Amino acid sequence: MPKGALLRPLMIALGVAFPLTVHAAVVSRNVPLTIASLALLTLIVMLPRLMRWSAAAWCAVPLIVAALVLLWRAHAEWLPLYATPVLVSFAFAWAFGHTLAPGEVPIIERLVRLLHETDDLRPDIRAYARGCTLAWTLLMSALGVLNLTLALIAAPDGVLLLMGIRPPVTVAVETWSLFANFLNYIFVGVFFLLEYLYRDHRFPDQKYRNLFEFMRRAAAVGPRLLRARND
Repeated sequence: MPKGALLRPLMIALGVAFPLTVHAAVVSRNVPLTIASLALLTLIVMLPRLMRWSAAAWCAVPLIVAALVLLWRAHAEWLPLYATPVLVSFAFAWAFGHTLAPGEVPIIERLVRLLHETDDLRPDIRAYARGCTLAWTLLMSALGVLNLTLALIAAPDGVLLLMGIRPPVTVAVETWSLFANFLNYIFVGVFFLLEYLYRDHRFPDQKYRNLFEFMRRAAAVGPRLLRARND
């Protein structure tokens, strides 16, 4: 089996297993599950490079393991788990938001061009694509801020408490986990669905029949979208 064909199901499996394992570790206060969560997180980040036999990636493995051991010995093993949803949310916010800068082409407009195989878009479609890109930027930024806030004030193992600072308001660490590991995805999924339904109503002359065909076509042009250059 080609490495690429094997990598995708492995990454999907890791992506599903990670939030479930983190939440189970939070609810049970189980140290082995916490360590397993860190191992899954490391694999999610490193596996594509490891499967390409990147020398730098393989050399980084013992350094990462050593860093995780130090965090565990310092009773700060939760820090990477707290940081992940924050960094992911802000990374997506940047991916959308930086394409709104002057001289850039909004990423949703790039996607529309690829899906419709044309650079000649109507002004209303271009305006909608820019607005949609802004909406995604704001949503992911808001999720990043909320994830960060909950991580800071979580108890008993929140970031501020780990630093010896007692926040004026706290939430149970289970609340942070519920939001970071489940509600984040639900919010994104609901927003994606509502935006699709509104777009389908406003622009009925689409080149795809339904949501699933749109997702398939969008996934197919994904690599070209990432390589797209500004006009």
